[in-house]
Order: sequence, then C-alpha cells, then structure tokens
Amino acid sequence: MKIRASRKTLSPLAFVSVSLLVLTTLTGCASRGRDDGLSGRRAELVDNGLAQIGTRYLYGGESPKEGFDCSGLTQYAHSQAGLAIPRTAAAQHRAARPVARRRLQPGDMVFFKTGPNSNHVGLMIDGKRFVHASTSRSRVRIDYLDTPYWNRHYVGAGTYLR
Repeated sequence: MKIRASRKTLSPLAFVSVSLLVLTTLTGCASRGRDDGLSGRRAELVDNGLAQIGTRYLYGGESPKEGFDCSGLTQYAHSQAGLAIPRTAAAQHRAARPVARRRLQPGDMVFFKTGPNSNHVGLMIDGKRFVHASTSRSRVRIDYLDTPYWNRHYVGAGTYLR
C-alpha cells in the first residue's frame, strides 16, 4: 500500500476516519501477526509464554532475567495477564479448574508427573502444542502434547480462566 504525501488538509471527519483506520491497523500488529481468533486473557497468556522462548531454565526461577522453572513460567505468564496463581506445579494443578483433554484451549495449563516426586506444567498455545521450561539442560521451548513422552506422563489439565 503506497501512501502519497499531499498538501491538502483533511476535514475533521476525514481526519477521524483515517485515524481510526490507522489505530485499527496498529492494534492488529500487537498480536504478532497471529490470526487465531484469540482475544483477551487467553491471548495474553499465550503471548506471555511465547515471549519467554529461549529464556534459560533455572530451578526455582520465576523471571525472564534470572530464568524460569516450569511453574515459575506459568505463574509469570498469568501474573503478566493480571491473574495470581500458586507457585508450584502441584499447587497449580490442585487449584486450577479441571479441563478435559479434548477441550483444551490456548492458555490452559497441562500437567505431568515426570518422576516420583516431580511434577511438571506447561501452557497450551494451540490445540497441539505447549510452551514450558523443560529441564536444566534446556531453555523455555515449545513441545507437542501428543509425543510419546508427554502422553506417558500426562496427568491432567486445568485453567484459571472462565
């Protein structure tokens, strides 16, 4: 789209119309080019999680500066969207409103039992993938829920959204 400079002044009505068009276009840019129909807090949660991809893993970490563990990442994403949730994966699982796996939506949390005393949590970003802070050998990343490893360790899902 080419925009030509003109020396004519716009009428007040034309100015308002052009301003609204520009604002509408810029608002669309805020979604990072995503056209998935998400709005409100679900979109915020997904964006907050995705913004941390590549951040280093740190056991007990809860900020982009220091790094994240799994529940630190989900707590951070929720807090940035104005929602307070518990700190640990087990506590997040207990306190969340349960969601059936077949009804998962972006922004819902998925929970795993990865060892006798180990719980893990991730944040769904679409119908198949979740973002999470995986292990001390990795960084915040995206994985598919239906991989054999995550299927084997899946224990449930929940949400703090209505």
